[in-house]
This record gives sequence, C-alpha cells and structure tokens, in this order.
Amino acid sequence: MWRRFRDDEWPTLRELFGYVQPVLWVPLMCCVWPFLALLVGYPMLRAARNKARQVFPSEARFGVDPHVVRVQTTRAWAAATASVLILAVYGTSADWDQAQEQFVMRLALTPWLLLLTAPVVVLVVFRLAPPAMRPRMRAGLRPAVRAVLWYLGALSAPVLLLVGMQLLASDGTKLDASELVVALVLLVLLVLLAWAAMFLAFASARAVRGAFNAAGVHPVLPALLTGVLVWELAGINLYYGGPPPGPPLVQWCALLGGPASVTAVAWWELRRLRTRYGVTVRG
Repeated sequence: MWRRFRDDEWPTLRELFGYVQPVLWVPLMCCVWPFLALLVGYPMLRAARNKARQVFPSEARFGVDPHVVRVQTTRAWAAATASVLILAVYGTSADWDQAQEQFVMRLALTPWLLLLTAPVVVLVVFRLAPPAMRPRMRAGLRPAVRAVLWYLGALSAPVLLLVGMQLLASDGTKLDASELVVALVLLVLLVLLAWAAMFLAFASARAVRGAFNAAGVHPVLPALLTGVLVWELAGINLYYGGPPPGPPLVQWCALLGGPASVTAVAWWELRRLRTRYGVTVRG
C-alpha cells in the first residue's frame, strides 16, 4: 500500500478502508471529527494529486535519462551537505534563520522565475531550431501552455476565492439571500480554496522539475532553463541575504560552487543528449 502512495495512483477511499483491520473500526468511528476529515479530505487530496500528475506528467513520459537524474540527485545532496557543514562550522543562529528564510523564498520564487524565463529561452531555441523542426515544437507548446495556465489559475484562484468569501460574508444580507444559502456558497468556496491549495502543493515541485513540460517542446529546454534559473536564484539570494558565513575563500566557493555545479551538470546533460541521442539545439 505504501508503495502506491509513493509511486503510483493513490487508492480510492473504498480501497483505503479495505486495508483497515476490523478491530480498528471501533476506535476510528469514535474519533468523529478525524473520521469526517478523512472522509472529506482524502478524496480531495487524491483528486488534486491526480490532476497535478495529469497536468505535469512524470519525467519518464519525455524519456529523461535515468543516469542524468541520478547525477542531479547526487549533486543536490552534495550541495545540501556542503551548505549544512558551512553553517555548522561558521554560522550563527542568525545565519541559520536566514538560510531557512532563503529556502522558503526560493520555493516561492522559483515557479515565477521559471514562468518569466521560459518564454525567452523557448524563443531563442525556436529561432535556432531548423525550420523543419518548428511545427513539432509548436505542437509541443500546447501542453506546455496548458500547464502554465493551470498553474496560474491555481495561483490566482485562492485570492479570488478569498475575496469572494469576504464579499459574500459581509454583503450576503444585502443580496436578500438566506443564511443557509450564504453558508452553502461559503462552504463550496472553502472547498474550492482547499482543493486549489492541494493542487499547488502537489504541482509546484513537478512543474519546476519538468520546467512546465518544456521537454515536450524540445529535449534541451529543461537543461537550458535549469542553467539560467540557478544563476538568477543565486543573484537574488546574494542581493537579499548577502554572502554566506565563513572566510572569503569559503564564501566564494559557496557562492559560485552551487550554480557552477548545476551548470556543469546541465552542460553534461546537453552533451549526453548530443552524443547518445543525436539531439542538439539546432536539430
């Protein structure tokens, strides 16, 4: 069962209850509110996850090289270990707090930076590609644009729903609507708000990892976007957070080592696409 939760489509609520031992039903039924939360929340979570997987399909759909994924994962763990070691040796409590703030900031900024950067990189690749390849790239743009629209819609939906809930709660009586109708509409808006938040939680990592389905436009785009995005994030971190703690040599290594290693892996990925699969920017 746990493997299905990790890798596969989640089981339905009926299948989930099938895993519950009969002896556990009595204490489960006694916990009324957690049981009701499970009845309502789990189907919403499952639906949001399924939609996120549909809009942002797995990397295997675009034929991502597993060796590249392993190298990327190893580099990410090495970078995280180096960052923790630098903070442990040279950092203060303020540096630890700043590192947490920068991590949250990167999580919030990365999708937006990707949305702003991707059109420029796609346009450059489109101009460099041979004319015979451009119709196929245009066809690959459609699912990428749909993915972007889904993500932007999910980002804007909570704001619109919160405004609607506030207006309805304050002006519901002016609309000659009964309290029951207002309460039902507020409940529906609350459910939609929760579903949008769940969709964003499941979709954000997949959207960034797949560069909004950019590999469907051209196989080189994820590597190119990663190489550009990492330097943008490094500049933003330096501007808002300053250099990392430690002596000058450690600071320079920390500042440039992360983006440079990501760029090196992206360059190696492009070279591997060219030598093993015959894929280049121009064809």
